[in-house]
Amino acid sequence: MSGHFLQERRAGVLLHPTSLPSGRLDGDAERWLDLLADAGISVWQVLPLGVTHEDHSPYQCLSAFAMSPRLFGETAAAHIDAADFERWKESQHHWLVDFALFMIIREQQHSAPWYSWPDALRLRDPDALAALTSEYAADIAGVCEKQYLCHRRWAQIRDHARERGILLFGDMPIFVAYDSADIWANPDLFLLNDDLTPEYVAGVPPDYFSETGQRWGNPHFDWDQMQLDDFAWWMQRFAHHFDLFDLVRIDHFRGLEAVWMIPESSPTAVDGFWQKTPGDALLATLRNRIGELPLVAEDLGIITPEVVDLRKKYGLPGMAVLQFGFDEFDDNPHKPKNIENDTVVYTGTHDNNTTLGWYHSLDADVQQHVHAVLGMSADQDVVDTLIDIALDTPACLSILPMQDLLHLDEEARMNRPGTVEDNWKWRFDWGEVSPELVEKTRERLLASGRAGV
Repeated sequence: MSGHFLQERRAGVLLHPTSLPSGRLDGDAERWLDLLADAGISVWQVLPLGVTHEDHSPYQCLSAFAMSPRLFGETAAAHIDAADFERWKESQHHWLVDFALFMIIREQQHSAPWYSWPDALRLRDPDALAALTSEYAADIAGVCEKQYLCHRRWAQIRDHARERGILLFGDMPIFVAYDSADIWANPDLFLLNDDLTPEYVAGVPPDYFSETGQRWGNPHFDWDQMQLDDFAWWMQRFAHHFDLFDLVRIDHFRGLEAVWMIPESSPTAVDGFWQKTPGDALLATLRNRIGELPLVAEDLGIITPEVVDLRKKYGLPGMAVLQFGFDEFDDNPHKPKNIENDTVVYTGTHDNNTTLGWYHSLDADVQQHVHAVLGMSADQDVVDTLIDIALDTPACLSILPMQDLLHLDEEARMNRPGTVEDNWKWRFDWGEVSPELVEKTRERLLASGRAGV
């Protein structure tokens, strides 16, 4: 089992900051945390907080470390304590200066990806970078100041969460985007050809859902190189996330056991192969440094016994999604009867339809099957039923998307995997959250033994 933070039964809500009424981490953040506390909810789960590309997906960011200033609203007028800023900048030196320079060059290059920049910039010619650093010193400082203000504001939010007894639950994509400051600044840590194009890219093989698999396009890590300095880049990345969050989900956790290697020239994921990765050594190094690991393993999809063994070896909870629990297979881990304590259970995730939207998308006979499995009559509310089941499972943590608490249909869906249009846009309105909903939620959490203080 995981560390002390999940030893007691808890309930949380999944809501990205862009889904707050203002879409930003302004005063809405404290109001939101107060609302959660009033409802007895003790975990707030967010998606990655990074600087997104044009598609706004938080899972393909321009940096594995930087936070998106767009999430934090206007920071230009905020006061900066010079001494504190310098201390913070020094503590973040391993990523901050490269990121700032990357963003300035990207702006000069009209948002073109780094791998299409002129050779001197793409290949990080020292003289070219020194000249740019001198010419744009004020702009680089401005990028650093914005990052400082974002981190300082998040620290205020984390303090408020602590005061209200709420854990902040973050999300770490296992791979990083090809067009990112991380790969531009550290090409030796990735499997790249001499011309810095990817040798292989990430994805998943063909399965029941896709006959050509999924080709994500992220370059793979050069794990041999990373092991030479005891995974220093990963240790910095983990430390960064643990500074922001109490609990962190590793997206595509199975990639710490083996990854699907797709030749860069392949247009689909069909022609790939599995390659073992040293996730055991990575997690052992991390545990030796910090003790118990405040991590959750995203282990959805086809998971091998080796992946399960790795997760359990380090005491990490896995995930279950109730919407996936209605097939004919008795050992399906998403069926409520199979959910164990070392699990974070969801009605649905940011990649799923809302529960109401999911239910409405089912054929009538499948809806009847859902009723039969859940032991509910046709006039009962399927969303309320699934929420109650999620709360009543033995899972250490039950997470409810805000859309499900509000009983919203597919119009409120956050993301449709495989598409790039109209995602990541949904917001709720304060008027949708009635005092009755807050009280009903608190009563449900008390009944299931999950209510926070």
